[in-house]
Amino acid sequence: MAPRLQLEKAAWRWAETVRPEEVSQEHIETAYRIWLEPCIRGVCRRNCKGNPNCLVGIGEHIWLGEIDENSFHNIDDPNCERRKKNSFVGLTNLGATCYVNTFLQVWFLNLELRQALYLCPSTCSDYMMGDGIQEEKDYEPQTICEHLQYLFALLQNSNRRYIDPSGFVKALGLDTGQQQDAQEFSKLFMSLLEDTLSKQKNPDVRNIVQQQFCGEYAYVTVCNQCGRESKLLSKFYELELNIQGHKQLTDCISEFLKEEKLEGDNRYFCENCQSKQNATRKIRLLSLPCTLNLQLMRFVFDRQTGHKKKLNTYIGFSEILDMEPYVEHKEPSKSQTRKPKCGKGTHCSRNAYMLVYRLQAQEKPNTTIQVPAFLQELVDRDNSKFEEWCIEMAEMRKQSVDKGKAKHEEVKELYQRLPAGAEPYEFVSLEWLQKWLDESTPTKPIDNHACLCSHDKLHPDKISIMKRISEYAADIFYSRYGGGPRLTVKALCKECVVERCRVLRLKNQLNEDYKTVNNLLKATVKGNDGFWVGKSSLRSWRQLALEQLDEQDGDADQSSGKMNGNTLNKDESKEERKEEEEELNFNEDILCPHGELCISENERRLVSKEAWSKLQQYFPKAPEFPSYKECCSQCKILEREGEENEALHKMIANEQKTSLPNLFQDKNRPCLSNWPEDTDVLYIVSQFFVEEWRKFVRKPTRCSPVSSVGNSALLCPHGGLMFTFASMTKEDSKLIALIWPSEWQMIQKLFVVDHVIKIMRTEGGDADLSETQYISEPKLCPECREGLLCQQQRDLREYTQATIYVHKVVDNKKVMKDSAPELNVSSSETEEDKEEAKPDGEKDPDFNQSNGGTKRQKISHQNYIAYQKQVIRRSMRHRKVRGEKALLVSANQTLKELKIQIMHAFSVAPFDQNLSIDGKILSDDCATLGTLGVIPESVILLKADEPIADYAAMDDVMQVCMPEEGFKGTGLLGH
Repeated sequence: MAPRLQLEKAAWRWAETVRPEEVSQEHIETAYRIWLEPCIRGVCRRNCKGNPNCLVGIGEHIWLGEIDENSFHNIDDPNCERRKKNSFVGLTNLGATCYVNTFLQVWFLNLELRQALYLCPSTCSDYMMGDGIQEEKDYEPQTICEHLQYLFALLQNSNRRYIDPSGFVKALGLDTGQQQDAQEFSKLFMSLLEDTLSKQKNPDVRNIVQQQFCGEYAYVTVCNQCGRESKLLSKFYELELNIQGHKQLTDCISEFLKEEKLEGDNRYFCENCQSKQNATRKIRLLSLPCTLNLQLMRFVFDRQTGHKKKLNTYIGFSEILDMEPYVEHKEPSKSQTRKPKCGKGTHCSRNAYMLVYRLQAQEKPNTTIQVPAFLQELVDRDNSKFEEWCIEMAEMRKQSVDKGKAKHEEVKELYQRLPAGAEPYEFVSLEWLQKWLDESTPTKPIDNHACLCSHDKLHPDKISIMKRISEYAADIFYSRYGGGPRLTVKALCKECVVERCRVLRLKNQLNEDYKTVNNLLKATVKGNDGFWVGKSSLRSWRQLALEQLDEQDGDADQSSGKMNGNTLNKDESKEERKEEEEELNFNEDILCPHGELCISENERRLVSKEAWSKLQQYFPKAPEFPSYKECCSQCKILEREGEENEALHKMIANEQKTSLPNLFQDKNRPCLSNWPEDTDVLYIVSQFFVEEWRKFVRKPTRCSPVSSVGNSALLCPHGGLMFTFASMTKEDSKLIALIWPSEWQMIQKLFVVDHVIKIMRTEGGDADLSETQYISEPKLCPECREGLLCQQQRDLREYTQATIYVHKVVDNKKVMKDSAPELNVSSSETEEDKEEAKPDGEKDPDFNQSNGGTKRQKISHQNYIAYQKQVIRRSMRHRKVRGEKALLVSANQTLKELKIQIMHAFSVAPFDQNLSIDGKILSDDCATLGTLGVIPESVILLKADEPIADYAAMDDVMQVCMPEEGFKGTGLLGH
């Protein structure tokens, strides 16, 4: 047995021999476990659950050991943020901006570029006031050059360990959460910087990008026939090197410069020979820049995923790169024939994607660059702010330490005085004591309301989450932190203890009483001495009694769930309680809806007075019905009325079915597209009316009779017809039902007809006697008809989370089996059953199902549209074929986004998808589905250019996202 259960059993052992009326103060204190011994530190390692006198392991070890000042605060030493002597300044990674920071550091270390940028004119003079900068106004760089100036000045002379480049990143319009191609960023930014500096007057500034980063090579083609050599000169800012199949950087450079043969279909047209000839082509390096950027092509395009994938190939490179053998001079030298030397400091990397080499100069470069005065003043101001922040953090840190020391002294003093012993005591929440000892949270007022019983006293089952402390300590707590209510010895609840005693005694004698009641139920009840009890309650009364007696124990478990950091889920406990409350209590199974005895005798039986007396001990609040108790009078009346109504409904249904047999069986129905010869008039009702009437006739006891035809639903607010003759033969034919004249006469007798709608056939005029005309009465309302069509189209193009179907085709045939069963619909539930499952009270507003009122409100245009949606929802529903896949889409979703969904569903890459709908090719990836005519329940055909068999097994599947757009929309492309 667990220690907590042992404690609980010991605390209530006396209840086995003591009757509820005999409970004394000593019994109460025993139930509240006052008698338990307090635990000793060092002997007891953790807090004892259920012992209110155990004050060990509640968080006191932090305060009673050696003092560690760092534990009194969560503020790091501000000096850790200070730049160390002779070290570089870092840049903050704003999310996925490491590629930006890398190049900023590379460009900063280029002394010539830094010097040139410092020479650029700046708008900083606008911020100057007198002999300094306005203190109340922050400096905001206006151009890319000014951003670089300010960043470089901070990287050079800032006191901070790292600086924030967010202003620069924001100026470029970069997304800080999206990883970009570093090589592409380098190219675009160098182009932007070169274009920006080209407007400068100073040539050292204007030409700095070309001087530092621009080299020259030539595409050389040599004819094998005549030996003629043609050159095409080109400048470069970086060399893009293929790394596939190579292990050394020098091998990559050699492949970049290797000779290519032009033969066969790829032959070269020689101007000297005036014909296509075999030739060779290669790249010759003519001059190298001061700063050589080597781009390692680690990212290659993967056609299956539509994205770039990374090559994790190891590449070896040296710190000093000998480029002499690769450069062509004007008098050829021996260096061109020898192999490049391998410099010292060789490295190997599988992640490096760019290598930057600096040209070794003959003379020692000038490493000291002076920061311009206006920039240095900005740096000094930022350094001053940093120093103020350091002082502020140090002061906050000191205050936290002082506060922690004071709290330490308070805890040391009070913890020694917490145990109550024989002196007056009070109870305090264990949770509050733990928070008082928790240095990370401020101490709040004491709140003991959660442990109170219904008598506003301490609940005995809550004792496991309470601690008994001395009155002296309690006085200090309440004076310093406030709260309440205070739980003294007077807060021990006698009523709860007595009730618990009664429950425990009943629990012990439950098995005995169960046998007694079973024996009493065997005897026949004579006279009027018996009581009515539900048969269901009798079958489960023992279980119900046990659950009821265990309910308090369950409450105790929930209240003691928060111990040593274990917290119960409040939402779960509320849901469980709600479910328990919804279950029927004992003998409530024979209650009628009016709270009286139900009329069905099959659900109850008579038990003797002795058996009822025993049951009442366990269920004192159960409904009591003596044998002479009459059944509910209201239920008797309703039962009689129900029987009469059922008989009436059956009679009405039988009469209507007999009067309209063909309409009920849907036989011999007229058709507008093939007008019957024997009549010139057909009447119209809504199909919805016919379906509702058929449901009633089939099951008159389960449905209410239809009293009104409700034809106003087919008319506009002006009383005009909403359908044309042509539409009633096609798309609107599912909304109406055609009625023979003989049937219409019967409908007028059986139902309330609010509006007569009919179609008449007439012969043509004198001009053309052979022409037949069809006239509706009432006539068509053109304005409302046009408005309805516009609203329908708008609804079809403003949907959200609607279902469409995608069908993959092979050789222009849908993928499906030949057998007919493949065309089964996805749901086995019939439409009629679905309609009958409609909740009570959800009735169509256009059909009054009651026996009385025939009044109807005039239906508006909006109400008609809502009605029409309800009527046609079944006719529009696509019957899903096996093998088709349903997708949820919205009208404002682009075709590109739909292709991504299709890729996940069919494993076909977006660029391999050929989509069409109703014969129309869908090709504009930026267009929305609404503008492309994709409406709910549409079927889109998918034809794949090349199926990908094992696409789902590829590692890149987990990284599938929208196609890359690179730096589209950023400031890098604005120039």
